[in-house]
Amino acid sequence: MWLDALLAYLHFTAIFVLFSFLVVEVMMMRGGLDQPAVRLLGRVDLWYFGSAGAVLVTGLLRLVFGARGPDFYLTAWPIYAKLGLFFTVGIMSISPTLAFIRWRRMFDHDAAWQVPEAERKRVRRFVMIELHLAALIPVFAVIMARGLGP
Repeated sequence: MWLDALLAYLHFTAIFVLFSFLVVEVMMMRGGLDQPAVRLLGRVDLWYFGSAGAVLVTGLLRLVFGARGPDFYLTAWPIYAKLGLFFTVGIMSISPTLAFIRWRRMFDHDAAWQVPEAERKRVRRFVMIELHLAALIPVFAVIMARGLGP
């Protein structure tokens, strides 16, 4: 029982951290981005990736070692909706990550370069979509936790 509680705590903490980094990315891209902001954005994105890994690992640990066991989770459709959304958000995050890398490289070549406003808005909108899709994942977690999914 203690292991289950610890795994749940670690999983929820990783989820909160993931959302925090996504919100930070959205907030940082509200206005113009200079070179230090782009570099910080790249680091935040790296931490976001790490937190996504922590969410996945702690979720798998709960699946295997949690009190309910794999049979409870794997026979219910909400787990597949959660995983589908999680991986969709992960795939969507590739585009902003590549943009952050490209922006950093542009600044490396020309310190006077500016992030194009249209591109900044497009990438921010993309991250907002990620955030909103990620916010749907707990809905399926609640359905699953209440045994409404089988």
